[in-house]
Amino acid sequence: MSLATRLPKTIDERPARSVATPQRTQRVDHSAIRPVLDEVRRRLSESATTASLTDAALRVRVEIEIAEVLTEPEFQITGISREEIRSNIINEILGFGLLQDLLDDNEISEIMVNGANNVFIESHGVVTKLERTFDSDEQLIAVINRMVRSTGRRVDQTSPMVDARLPDGSRLNAVLPPLAVDGPSVTIRKFTANHLTVDRLVELGSLGPESAELLQMAVKYRLNILVSGGTGTGKTTLLNVLSSFIGRGERVITVEDAVELSLDLPNMIRLETRPANIEGVGQVSIRDLVRNALRMRPDRIVVGEVRGAEALDMLQAMNTGHEGSLSTLHANTPRDALSRLETMVLLGGVELPLKAIREQIASAIDLIVQVSRDANGSRFVSSISEITGLEGDVISTAELFHRRSFGESSAERSNLATPLVSTGIVCQSLRRMQDGY
Repeated sequence: MSLATRLPKTIDERPARSVATPQRTQRVDHSAIRPVLDEVRRRLSESATTASLTDAALRVRVEIEIAEVLTEPEFQITGISREEIRSNIINEILGFGLLQDLLDDNEISEIMVNGANNVFIESHGVVTKLERTFDSDEQLIAVINRMVRSTGRRVDQTSPMVDARLPDGSRLNAVLPPLAVDGPSVTIRKFTANHLTVDRLVELGSLGPESAELLQMAVKYRLNILVSGGTGTGKTTLLNVLSSFIGRGERVITVEDAVELSLDLPNMIRLETRPANIEGVGQVSIRDLVRNALRMRPDRIVVGEVRGAEALDMLQAMNTGHEGSLSTLHANTPRDALSRLETMVLLGGVELPLKAIREQIASAIDLIVQVSRDANGSRFVSSISEITGLEGDVISTAELFHRRSFGESSAERSNLATPLVSTGIVCQSLRRMQDGY
């Protein structure tokens, strides 16, 4: 059996599987422990000292109350262990309720809540609905509030949408009614704790040996690289891998809406946006941070994701002595990525002719790495293209690596047997940098 058929092929090391029903139903009948939970909450609310306790002291207090309540005859529960009862109640009072177990499960990559009665998870590329649900929208909103408070941000009727980063690094998005018509919406993107290396990506088939060497040399020789892909295709994962090629002595500034990158670099500063406060002031945007990063003596600037007017500032930084910068954006193809960049520059309100914008893009971006995801949930690099310049009013590209189109067989589609292969075109930008001009 060949290596290609034995290994899972996904950029985040989660093998695809065809099982549609996960073995993750509620371990505990929530209605059975409700009386215990209500009694513990009542005792805590009647205590005058609860509000002044630290998190650690409050946890001890909750565990004491649980133990005392469970000794009373009217709160005896059969068929459920005390440890399961304790864990569920602590999650309800101090943690994130139903979502806590899902956050703790390393097999789950995404959590999606569409109102109290619809909880979905993604595991190994397969999305399934859980049997367990929240008791009410109010209970779900309470969990959302606990999550958001832990991030230092807020969500309420005046600000019903929030993007935040949870303590474990997961990315949280929440939307409250009336914007979310069917009840509070929660989307949590989890990130693997096992940082992948380029060698592992080659082993998994997400990259090829030649393409991996090209990317390593491109980062070393300070080419500006844009990682393009759709939602959940592994853009951030690949950006983390590319950052491992950055020299240890270089000063790197990262700019993100909500911190997701985990770069292992000694001389690095991480900048994160800030929303407006309750008075509507104090907002700090990605554009503000990119501009400020230019004053911080960076060797490289890494923008987690370009979404708007900051695209112009990023392009200008790449064109004014900050080579070797990295970023990502949402696009389905390299050509779409270029079109999106043009649109985002125009969103900045700067009145530039379209040809001038395209000249900026052609001069700033060297490589576009396209990442994709198939129907089985496998993530992989699908192409690497070089920006070769401007011909008339059109930005020219040359595809350096590509995969054959899928469809020859179901087996080929399921195990990514189509490799990422060279087209035979030499990367001119890399050759110029290697030649010293």
